[in-house]
Amino acid sequence: MSRTQVAGEVAVRTAGARTRVRRLVALAGRYAALCLLLVLMVGPIVWQFLTSLKGRGENVYAGALPSQPTLDNYLRVADAFPLGQYVGNTLIVAALAVSSNVVFGAMGGYALSRAGWKGRRVVFTVLVATLMFPFESVMISMFLTIREMGLVNTLAGVWLPGAVSVLNIMIMRAAFLAVPSELEEAALLDGANEWHRFTRVFLPAARGALAVVCITSFMGAWDDFLWPLIVLTDSEHYTLQLGLKSLAGASTVNDQRLIAAGAMAALLPMMLLFFALQRFFFKGVGEGAVKL
Repeated sequence: MSRTQVAGEVAVRTAGARTRVRRLVALAGRYAALCLLLVLMVGPIVWQFLTSLKGRGENVYAGALPSQPTLDNYLRVADAFPLGQYVGNTLIVAALAVSSNVVFGAMGGYALSRAGWKGRRVVFTVLVATLMFPFESVMISMFLTIREMGLVNTLAGVWLPGAVSVLNIMIMRAAFLAVPSELEEAALLDGANEWHRFTRVFLPAARGALAVVCITSFMGAWDDFLWPLIVLTDSEHYTLQLGLKSLAGASTVNDQRLIAAGAMAALLPMMLLFFALQRFFFKGVGEGAVKL
């Protein structure tokens, strides 16, 4: 083997080693970034959970791990304010929001995904344009409308502005556009009318998008704080977030463990819903990414 061949082989091996090192460094950097993101997102939740397990005599800021874990704080939360009533009010609003968003979001998305009627592009453009306006810019007009309807200090007044979300309509439209046209043509050949095609062809094919609508609608209604704060004046109609705010206002600084227990009680239903529907959720996200 000549010197030129030896030098070439050494150069190839050196380049291969450098490439492997670069790949390892890039992989390590990605994992480090993911670990940092995990700590930033999950860390506060874990801290709140550990704080909720600390006893009355423990210093909240002394350390993360409780020395004597106890569930007494969760029982104290139920005694400190009407937790069951606030949870019930929130569940009513969330159930109404999920139902209306699924029904109207699916119907609106189906209508926008179908060609053949005039004004479809205009309606689509107007709906997308409304996404540019933040809630705070229309909050006063929405409150005046709710007041004129006589729905102030009612759960219906809390639910009505979120009865259907433009974003959910867009999600369902994207899911329906991704349905193969062959399925609709086969249904037409079988004599299916518009309603049968919608309920028996398109809705089953968009189950993932429906799961996304369910989760986002439930989370939006469950976590909403500003709008219930504006609409509700009587504590018996408070949602859970307003109840937790009243609990935080009535508690002392040394009772942070009680507030943490209330926050974890509010977080648990959302976690259970997401874990139950996560398979459909990620499927629906993929469906919505095809055409929007």
